[in-house]
Amino acid sequence: MDDNVKRITLVVLPYIVALAAILLSFFDPGVLGWLLYYGGIAAIAVMLLARFAARFIPQRVREGIINTFIAITGYSSIIAIIFIFVFVFKEGIGAFITIPLADIFLETVWQPNSTVPKYSFLPLILGTFMVTTLAMLISIPIGVFTAVYIAEIAKGVEKEIVKPLVELLAGIPSVIYGLLGLVVLGDVIPAITGTPFRLNALNGAVVLAVMLTPLIASISEDALYNVPRIYRTAAYALGATRFEVITRAVLPAAISGIAAAILLGLARTLGETMAVLMATGNAAQITFNPLASVRTMTANIAIEMGEVPSGSEHYHALFGIGIVLFTITFIVNIIADAVMAGFAKKLGKE
Repeated sequence: MDDNVKRITLVVLPYIVALAAILLSFFDPGVLGWLLYYGGIAAIAVMLLARFAARFIPQRVREGIINTFIAITGYSSIIAIIFIFVFVFKEGIGAFITIPLADIFLETVWQPNSTVPKYSFLPLILGTFMVTTLAMLISIPIGVFTAVYIAEIAKGVEKEIVKPLVELLAGIPSVIYGLLGLVVLGDVIPAITGTPFRLNALNGAVVLAVMLTPLIASISEDALYNVPRIYRTAAYALGATRFEVITRAVLPAAISGIAAAILLGLARTLGETMAVLMATGNAAQITFNPLASVRTMTANIAIEMGEVPSGSEHYHALFGIGIVLFTITFIVNIIADAVMAGFAKKLGKE
């Protein structure tokens, strides 16, 4: 009887939820109501089709439909990326035509609103690289060590507590971390270092490191978990200690997954906007002092895009920054592929 109740519940409950969404749509005449109404109808149609398809549509045809849907979904992401790149390139290429390249990459001042506008990307690029480098130097060792602890050392209840907490940290919105840097670290770091800049590159790097460490730890832990148990067993059988098993057997076998986690963290660091906007001070200056205020490329776009006249030189310059950021990310991905291919080749020879 209990199994029948569960079966009926699993069948009926989705229809109830869809009908509830349709009913709720009548209380909101706006976009949300429109989404609830047509979303509920679409959900019911899909469930009915899935329920009766087995009776009327041959299995070969069903599998073909599913494969086609999966292929369309996969190619749609590629097409979306192409359209994004084309749009950014179309809007930003004007900056490289009207502004001399020497002014863009060799000058040291970003002052678009001065009497003689200056559009140097150099302080923004250097600010981005400073914050990113510091954040990665902090987050990589902590994230990987945390992953090793969860996967290889923590046991039982301890592991069941630590792992969800780490994953919970990865889901906190970036604006919350930005507030942490603005309110807390903005007082702590100057008190410790004596810097006159309340918001600085180190502040932003620490905030990003706190954001990235759970991400790197979670993905690296999955990579370590997927290492075959026989690797550990064979190492212990040869008389290796736990430290030797981890460093000489498990970590080398999981290096590609750990590298993927680090590169994903790097990509998020390069593209992060809100946290660095709130924590770095947003001073577009060239400095190699981590305790000085800097401005990143993403923060600069977020600050100025809302007020710039469409089609102006300043407008195209902001999109030009987007092209540079897109190019840097593309180069990082190429380097990552080469590094991971090298690791795979090395492990294959061994």
